[in-house]
Amino acid sequence: MQASELITKGDLNEFKSELLTEIKKLVQLDGQGQSKKWLKSNEVRKLLKISPGTLQNLRINGTLSFTRVGSIMYYKLDDINKLLEGGLQ
Repeated sequence: MQASELITKGDLNEFKSELLTEIKKLVQLDGQGQSKKWLKSNEVRKLLKISPGTLQNLRINGTLSFTRVGSIMYYKLDDINKLLEGGLQ
């Protein structure tokens, strides 16, 4: 039998910081100047030249998939490119 392990608030705060750091790495430009792999809602709206309501409709009807982290929604750049090319169903 293993002894019980307690998780403290400090442990949770440390985990939160590490998780946020990793998420930020995923959405930022990499060191080689390549484009982002994930875009925020306002970036997608500017790229597609659509309103917030239109973007919401794309999410609701499943045309454009997204990932929510907290209150921020992220969209894969590959999915947006497929949508622009007419290949995303």
